[in-house]
Order: sequence, then structure tokens, then C-alpha cells
Amino acid sequence: MRLSNEKLKEYYFGAYHYSEDTDGYLYAYQHSYDQMEYFKKTNIFWYERSYASNAKTLELITDADNISFDYKIIWMGSPDTFELAEDGLIKDIRYIKKLDNEGRLSFDLSKDQKHVTVYLPTDSAVVIKNFETNTDIMPITPEKGCRVLWLGDSITQGYGPFRSGMTYVSIANRLLNYDIINQGIGSFIYDADSLMKLDGYDPEKIIVSLGTNQFEDESVKPVSDYYDKLIGLYGTDIPILCITPIWRGDLPSQFEKFTDYCHRIAEVASSYSNVKIINGLKLVPHLEEYYLDNLHPNCLGAQTYGFNLAKTIIDNSL
Repeated sequence: MRLSNEKLKEYYFGAYHYSEDTDGYLYAYQHSYDQMEYFKKTNIFWYERSYASNAKTLELITDADNISFDYKIIWMGSPDTFELAEDGLIKDIRYIKKLDNEGRLSFDLSKDQKHVTVYLPTDSAVVIKNFETNTDIMPITPEKGCRVLWLGDSITQGYGPFRSGMTYVSIANRLLNYDIINQGIGSFIYDADSLMKLDGYDPEKIIVSLGTNQFEDESVKPVSDYYDKLIGLYGTDIPILCITPIWRGDLPSQFEKFTDYCHRIAEVASSYSNVKIINGLKLVPHLEEYYLDNLHPNCLGAQTYGFNLAKTIIDNSL
């Protein structure tokens, strides 16, 4: 069976809104048009990455032994992957550096009924159409849980592992089963002006993982301005988790300044009644084996980060 784009949206996770181009490709966005216009005027690097497919998945239940779809890569940042998982286990990986910019992907599956997840590339913008299986499909069970707006920088967007199914957000969410909109953007900072209410979308929890890119700031006023704006938009009843930065081993001479900035972020964020702090410095070992570049977690670091984050959230009922 071939799904129309309208039907495919029922199995598409991580998007705030959609559009179609003249060739029938489905575009999925995690930011509002107003936010994207702001990025376009403010920082073209942010604007490009606001198109990326970070943390977007296609998920369904099926006994089909094959699925396929047409894809088009409209922008590529880092050379990560399309990945397919069955019941949470990665079964197939397609590196986009080995693919044409436009084509059709086909994945063979086991013949029994299973939960299929297709992870779309994290740091590239990919559009799809003509999603097809050779038998019926059903919505996933159990359904996604808590609606979560996840805000962050390149680490949250997923840069580092070069594997879409191995970002820390993807790892954590295999345990948490949140319904995520991931607004992580490479090089992002605490920028209150980027926060805009998403009409028709009411998150039940917000996660903020920022600060790595501005530890040299003498003032933490951008942090307080950010939380003032965030709480002004969503109120004091919604739980917010602040994950402080995890490490900067690329600038060892400034590590003391970096850790001091992490502590100051925590002090500011904890002054709000609905904000809980997760100490990022305790989530990933401070060893170069866990990082691509002593800054962005590699696969090992992202797996460690995601697992420890999910465990912290579950153990502390955050």
C-alpha cells in the first residue's frame, strides 16, 4: 500500500507543521515560519539548520517485509544516516554520503509483526514522498507519551555521532518514549528572541540544553532573559528541565571558566519554581574517547549521555 502525504503524517513524529513542493515531496518543520524568518535575518547558519530533520522519525506497526519511499536531500550538513530499527534494534544503516541527492530507498524487514522506526538524517534537510509497504500498517502501540519541546544547540540537534539513530536524544527517547519536537540548532545560544509560541502546540514538558557556546560571556543575563521569556510563553505550571553543558575538553586552559559558567546557569535556572536542574557534567565521562572533537559526543558519548539522562529523569520523576 502506498500512503498519501496526508496519511503519512499519522506516522511521522517530530514535526510541528508540514508543506509540499510542486513535485509532491513532504517537508516537515520543527520551527514555526516566524522563527525561521528570525533565524534568516539573524544568523544564516541557524537558518540552514532549522530545515534539518533532527529527531524526526517514521514509526508504524506492520508485518510487511519491505518498506520504501522516495527521498530528496535539499541541504546537507554532516554526512549522517537514514536508519531503520525493528522493535528498537537498529537493523539497517544508509550513509547519505553514499547516496544520490534524490532517489528511492528500500528496506527489507523480518516477516513477523514489529514496531518499525525510520530515523531521518539529523544534520541534513530531507524530504520524502510515496511511502509504500507490501502489506497493511497500523499506528504504534503504546502510543507516544509526554509532549516535549526540546531546545538546544548542535549536541541536541545531533551533531557528533554521524548516526541519526545514535544521537543522545534518540537514545534517551528509546527509554522515555516522548512525543518530541527537537528545536536543537548547531551553534545555538540562550537567545530569548528565538522563543515564539507555537500556535496549536502545547508541550507538557520542556527540556533546555544550552550554554556550551557562550561560556565566555561575563554575564548570565541572556540565561535569565531566556527563562523569563520561556515561562512567559508557557506559564509556571509546565515542568522545565535545564541540562547544564556536559564538557568542553577542546579548551583545557578555560575549563575552570567553563565549569563556573555551568554553575551560574544552574543558579539562574533554579531560581524559577518550575525549573529543575540536571548536572550535565555528570552525564558523560570527561575523556576524549567519548567525543568526536573533545566537544561533541561521538556514538559512545551520545549513548552514554542518552542513557544517563533518561535514567536521571526516570529515577527522579522529572
